[in-house]
Amino acid sequence: MARFGLPALLCTLAVLCAALLAAEPKSKSCSEVRRLYVSKGFNKNDAPTHEINGDHLKICPQGYTCCSQEMEEKYSLQSKDDFKSVVSEQCNHLQAIFASRYKKFDEFFKELLENAEKSLNDMFVKTYGRLYMQNSELFKDLFGELKRYYVAGSVNLEEMLSDFWARLLERMFRLVNSQYHFTDEYLECVSKYTEQLKPFGDVPRKLKLQVTRAFVAARTFAQGLAVARDVVSKVSVVSPTVQCTHALLRMTYCSHCQGLVSVKPCYNYCSNIMRGCLANQGDLDFEWNNFIDAMLMVAERLEGPFNIESVMDPIDVKISDAIMNMQENSVQVSQKVFQGCGPPKPLPAGRISRSISEGAFSARFRPYHPEERPTTAAGTSLDRLVTDVKEKLKQAKKFWSSLPSNVCSDERMAAGNGNEDDCWNGKGKSRYLFAVTGNGLANQGNNPEVQVDTSKPDILILRQIMALRVMTSKMKNAYNGNDVDFFDISDESSGEGSGSGCEYQQCPSELDYNATDHSGKSANDKASSAGGLVGAQPSLLAVFCILLLVMQREWR
Repeated sequence: MARFGLPALLCTLAVLCAALLAAEPKSKSCSEVRRLYVSKGFNKNDAPTHEINGDHLKICPQGYTCCSQEMEEKYSLQSKDDFKSVVSEQCNHLQAIFASRYKKFDEFFKELLENAEKSLNDMFVKTYGRLYMQNSELFKDLFGELKRYYVAGSVNLEEMLSDFWARLLERMFRLVNSQYHFTDEYLECVSKYTEQLKPFGDVPRKLKLQVTRAFVAARTFAQGLAVARDVVSKVSVVSPTVQCTHALLRMTYCSHCQGLVSVKPCYNYCSNIMRGCLANQGDLDFEWNNFIDAMLMVAERLEGPFNIESVMDPIDVKISDAIMNMQENSVQVSQKVFQGCGPPKPLPAGRISRSISEGAFSARFRPYHPEERPTTAAGTSLDRLVTDVKEKLKQAKKFWSSLPSNVCSDERMAAGNGNEDDCWNGKGKSRYLFAVTGNGLANQGNNPEVQVDTSKPDILILRQIMALRVMTSKMKNAYNGNDVDFFDISDESSGEGSGSGCEYQQCPSELDYNATDHSGKSANDKASSAGGLVGAQPSLLAVFCILLLVMQREWR
């Protein structure tokens, strides 16, 4: 039996080896991972056909994997692009809304002015004929200044309107007293009696109030739409940090490395990553909501007492009424002027008759018929425009605090809320156990997925917060019927008169940054604090000072 001992031992060892080999799992196929990888335009030679040892992976879980080092690197870049694309889509939709509404409002206001000027010109040519045409530059100047105010804001409306009525009084005074010769000095004396004598009745006072309030509200509202458009456009361009990029890779493509190509990230897992990657955008929300509220307030004014359409549409009638009033009271007005400025010098006898025949002012204004008015500007009405934009403004509220959730609601980014057990949690296919952090920079200290430096607010975001705050202040002034001169605060102009600035007296208090400071307080925590910069570190204060100096060229 001894001679059969060695062969029997060898047979036994062979059986045992076969059993051990059979017990080892077969290397899983990576064909589906490879197919999806190639479908994104990557080189198929990067992707292994079967699982390999994953010790080379730097971000994704190690162990047996379907990802090579080249795949992990390319997936990292792809995850960043995917994130930027989805955020851009969300923001671009909102930006397009504000851009289109600004364009429509701007087109409406400018066409409204054109229609009003044309209507006045047509009416006055028919009513006053050659006398109007000889003095038409006075009215052209009026509309030119109104247009200049709307486009650039570089006009004092009250002074401009006062100057218009003073110049009109000089022209009218000459016409109703054509038998006299008036020097420029004498006419200057006449203009001083405009307020005292009220030769045009109460029309100048009422029109000044109506035009000033309506134009301030209209221009400020159009500016607000342009500012919102520009803020969204600038903030939509995101640049993920290294920590954010790593988190995006783990969330989006590390599941592929484990062969889980059809398993989507858990919704709460995605939410934490988005709140970390969009922490600075979350700090916009407080000022953004204040801005939207102020826009809605001015919209109500545009629908009511500050309706520029109801002011400009009949402006020719109002001015003609004022002229008629001056004509009817010309004798009393002239007598009082002669008493105050002295008796004028009569023209020579030959020139008097010619002057009277050439300058006779006897035209009477025909009754006003609304059906004869031109069609509404830009094929619409202010009421329709405001109703539409109010709805869009309400929908835009809380946009920045909702952005992480909206991104994760995209089926390309995460599984639905109802699929909490069979989703990718960053390590495997299972439920995500961590709570969702709050929005904003200050809340990211405990974010389990993204390491965020809460002591460094993003400068671009900070500048947009300042722009929104300044525009909100301007909106509140417009709501109260006040026109306020602002400094430019930005480094670039939109070229469409869409800017805003900083009221000189209010600039210091406007710089209380209430989004996030080095102490880690959130925007809501700081909203009620009057000394927002008191607790900040000197470096943050320096940043604000530099920004204020650098950004005095935007939002006009």
